[in-house]
Amino acid sequence: MSHSYFFNRLLLAIPTLAGAVTITFILLRVVPGDPIAMMTGPGATEADIAQLRAHYGLDHSIAHQFVLYLGQVITGDLGTSISLRQDVGELIIGRLPVTVELVLIAMLIAASLALVLALTGTFWRDRWPERLVDGFIGIVVAIPDFLWALSLILILGVAIPIMPIFGRMDLTVSFDSWTNFYLTESLLRGEFEVTRSVLHHMVLPAVSLALPLMAITTRVLKSCLNAEMNREYVTLARTRGFSRLKVIYSQALRNALVPATTLSGVQFTFLIGGTVLVERIFGYPGIGNMAIDAVINRDLPLIQGLVLTFATLFILVNLLIDLFVTFLDPRLRHA
Repeated sequence: MSHSYFFNRLLLAIPTLAGAVTITFILLRVVPGDPIAMMTGPGATEADIAQLRAHYGLDHSIAHQFVLYLGQVITGDLGTSISLRQDVGELIIGRLPVTVELVLIAMLIAASLALVLALTGTFWRDRWPERLVDGFIGIVVAIPDFLWALSLILILGVAIPIMPIFGRMDLTVSFDSWTNFYLTESLLRGEFEVTRSVLHHMVLPAVSLALPLMAITTRVLKSCLNAEMNREYVTLARTRGFSRLKVIYSQALRNALVPATTLSGVQFTFLIGGTVLVERIFGYPGIGNMAIDAVINRDLPLIQGLVLTFATLFILVNLLIDLFVTFLDPRLRHA
């Protein structure tokens, strides 16, 4: 895969971000409701409302507001939150590490479980372990992440209270973070009590997000593995005396990972979307939780900043996945 490919992908990111910003901006302006009136309350005078509308640039036409907003975005200014009265960029930077760590752990859990289940189903193909894997995946894929979250809370938080169900870490643990990446930073600084507390609180929300993703990835990976096991190079390897397990690990798996990994880039979008409800349910202080508050308060600058952040994350993740796919399949490096 040539450097021009990634350059073209970066160029395509520009209209993608522009489209996301434009659609969000227009939809927020045509939806009924006045965010300024919600912020000021019934006791505010017309003069107070007019002053605030002018402060946030809402006294101009939609076209004029859009031009002003684009100018701010280009300079890195995402505006000021209407409900929180703070810089949107600073708010997002403060909450983004929370969601990033949660999503990465969820993806790690999903990938690990999917790999084990897909290999199990492939190795014991047409036998009871494969049927057991297929049945389990069928159940998991039918339940959305927020229902897994509620179920895990009821089972492991209420009925058998062994796991925390709210917050990012224990209130008795203090941590003066420099980056807000609590998990990564505590590991690097050797503060393992903080690491333990963060991981303990992360288990249930991460598993809730991981299970639906794991189910879909398992299905795709197992299907790709079964297809690879029917190819001629596998038959040739078997005639040379290689065991079924060795053929799967040394040859079929690497080829099957390419489409499964590509799919994970698409699934990342649904994973990010799932954080909105899951973070809310567990009181997790990430950008998903903040997005719900922004929508409830009709906080236009904050919603726009969050949409731009989600779109940027999606583009970056897909670029990283493209790099990983080229590592798995060297033929793509020169395509």
